[in-house]
Amino acid sequence: MQYFVTKNSIVREIWGKSDTILSIFAGASAEFALNKAVDWLYYTGRLPKDPLGRLFSTVSYAREIVFAEKQAAVKAIDRINSIHGSVEAERGKSIPDWAYRDVLFMLIDYSIRSFEILERKLELSEKEEIFDVFWRVGKRMNLKGLPNNFKEFEIMRKNHLERNLEYASYTKDLYRQYRKHLGIARYSLLLETQTLICPAKVQKLLHLRRFSFLSVFIPIYKFSRDIKLDGILKSIILPAEYKTEIKSLDQLNTSTPST
Repeated sequence: MQYFVTKNSIVREIWGKSDTILSIFAGASAEFALNKAVDWLYYTGRLPKDPLGRLFSTVSYAREIVFAEKQAAVKAIDRINSIHGSVEAERGKSIPDWAYRDVLFMLIDYSIRSFEILERKLELSEKEEIFDVFWRVGKRMNLKGLPNNFKEFEIMRKNHLERNLEYASYTKDLYRQYRKHLGIARYSLLLETQTLICPAKVQKLLHLRRFSFLSVFIPIYKFSRDIKLDGILKSIILPAEYKTEIKSLDQLNTSTPST
């Protein structure tokens, strides 16, 4: 059976662990709030109404793409395109090409950043493999202006960060929703995670510190994984109503979703 992402891929390792996935989306939640096209996320009302629910619905699509066989993954990508097309038709305008690229670039960049923070430094070949997987997703979505290789991606990513982010009223409101749905303690943890993982441009726009206190905690957390106590820590830190969804993230590398 042919898979969209090979079974021994570093991408499966990254997207098969709840801690790396949650770190990816902590970083993405910061950039989504700053992106100049964030009004598209507000159009349906789903993101501000239920930020965590939106996270897990997005992860479900990533699961299909990363862990399913090739044709099922392609169908998942086409379904994403169809959803976006419906929203564009309803609103009567198109999502900008650069906004699509921004999301793709986030997935590449934060996959790398998350794994390197929580696991180890990646080889260049592994970074190129991550780029290739999401580049193929972008090509299937018919995205325009994609970089041709990882080196070009790094240049375009830097340029996109400079051009396409701003602190606006949507940013302020979305962070208000994060705090409302997470509570003060978990919201503070989100900010620390974003301080740890986000690029300098994002940190600057959100007035985040350059140093995160989580950097001191990371070695302790890694040790807790070695002795199988990380599940207890996650159950304390994360909302109880999402316990099942969070637990399932650690099963992605051992099970293939039904299609």
